Amino acid sequence: IYTKFKMSATISALVSYGTDSGSDSDGDTKVSPDKNDPDATAHLRPLVSVQKTSLASLNSAPEVAVKEDVETGSHLDPSLKEVTFNPTYETMFAPEFGPVNPFKTQQMSAPRNMLSGYAEPAHVNDFMFEQQRRTFSTFGYALDPSVDNSQLSSSSFIGAVEEAEKNKGLTVFEAGAKKTEKRKKVKGTDASDIDGFLGPWAKYVDEKDVAKPSEEEQKELDEITAKRQKKGKHEEEAPADEKTILHVKDAYDYQGRSYLHIPQDVGINLRTADIPDKCYLPKKQIHVWSGHTKGVSAIRLFPLSGHLLLSSSMDCKIKLWEVYNERRCLRTFIGHSKAVRDICYNNNGSQFLSAAYDRYLKLWDTETGQCISRFTNRKVPYCVKFNPDEDKQNLFVAGMSDKKIVQWDIRSGEVVQEYDRHLGAVNTITFVDENRRFVSTSDDKSLRVWEWDIPVDFKYIAEPSMHSMPAVTLSPNGKWLACQSMDNQILIFGAQNRFRLNKKKIFKGHMVAGYACQVDFSPDMSYVVSGDADGKLNIWDWKTTKLYHRIKAHDKVCISALWHPHETSKVITCGWDGQIKLWD
Repeated sequence: IYTKFKMSATISALVSYGTDSGSDSDGDTKVSPDKNDPDATAHLRPLVSVQKTSLASLNSAPEVAVKEDVETGSHLDPSLKEVTFNPTYETMFAPEFGPVNPFKTQQMSAPRNMLSGYAEPAHVNDFMFEQQRRTFSTFGYALDPSVDNSQLSSSSFIGAVEEAEKNKGLTVFEAGAKKTEKRKKVKGTDASDIDGFLGPWAKYVDEKDVAKPSEEEQKELDEITAKRQKKGKHEEEAPADEKTILHVKDAYDYQGRSYLHIPQDVGINLRTADIPDKCYLPKKQIHVWSGHTKGVSAIRLFPLSGHLLLSSSMDCKIKLWEVYNERRCLRTFIGHSKAVRDICYNNNGSQFLSAAYDRYLKLWDTETGQCISRFTNRKVPYCVKFNPDEDKQNLFVAGMSDKKIVQWDIRSGEVVQEYDRHLGAVNTITFVDENRRFVSTSDDKSLRVWEWDIPVDFKYIAEPSMHSMPAVTLSPNGKWLACQSMDNQILIFGAQNRFRLNKKKIFKGHMVAGYACQVDFSPDMSYVVSGDADGKLNIWDWKTTKLYHRIKAHDKVCISALWHPHETSKVITCGWDGQIKLWD
């Protein structure tokens, strides 16, 4: 009782303490909590006995539908590739929950396990798979792996089903021909018979020791061999017959002058050695010489005057044309049986040489059209050049397909020297240094310099970066060699003593790979001209090496371009379209 009293005393003291402390803020109005708020002291009053509530009516843990009851098994994300526990069959094959993506197309929402669709796993060993694949690629049919193939029917094949039925479903490995029976060998396998033992060296029963043609076969063979011998002899004996056609009415004019006479009525002095002071770019086409039926391979202007033009062609003919006045075709020289590759005038233009694929070099008279002589060493001549010295006009050199440069004497018709150092067919020969030396280029991608009549090259120029140079031209001042290189550029080599490559002068911008397009200079050395594989005529400035001008000259390859030595802007081009054109 004492303790209870003491407790109630302390509580009431606490209550009064609470009211006092609040008095500062509340002013002097002392409000007893009992009067105001009965709840405030409810904990201090003893419990009022009310009717007791039974515990049974309040269920502290009501029955709730558990997630596990509603959903069977744990959920698997269908996109999962790996599972860290052992799911049951029900879990694995439970239907997917959740809303369907309304934006997916039918194709996208279809089940798939690879980009292109659903690949069913089919357990096929490597051999079976390869067999079916090969059968499909050969015959066009294969077994359908998704069908039970224990009983073959037309439905068990995919691809060319008719083929499969026709072949009775045979695969490539079964469809092969049955092996033929082994050839019988002569008996002799008894090793105890020392003399008669043949072992594995026994002959076949039906083996023939001597192969002999039957009578009919023998007849045929005899005919062929006879033909061959005849043909060979025929080829050796007879070069093609030479003939010539004069296309103008009179070979001589009223004064008895032939067409070799240099005209004096063309408004320009062709007899002088002087060159024009300044040259200009040619702009337009002013004439076309057409007469060749196939591509033109080379053109050469008459020495010094340039009033006649000689052209060789793949139609086996050589034609002579006027450059001035009516620009007629004067004469055709016929005498080669195959395409003509190169032509070369002598110093005064009275004669010229032609080299053709029929392996003959022929010397012609320019005026009469007669073939004076013919030379051959049974190799194809690729280029031919007279020695330009006045006292050596009876000698000429030819670059051959057998890597040699051969020197002939016209008077005797015999080979007097062979320069045999190149490792490929010889493409060009160019005389330099006052004709004491000549430069040759070849398919071996090198450039060799030779002293005349000394068969050892004294200079050999070959760099790993160099390409073949099948067209070479000496500049009018004799100082430079322009070489058409097969890497689509024109290289300039010095033509006096050192033969060094001039790295500052490289002319590019045209396409010539594979074609020996002839280069030329303007007479005053201000321009460089060349054809190209697209049939264009390209003109570069010599000083700056800029490509100044480009004219579409021919339909096919423009194989040669010549600048007339007396004209300021006349350029002659020829192409594989069979035309020769004059530009001014």
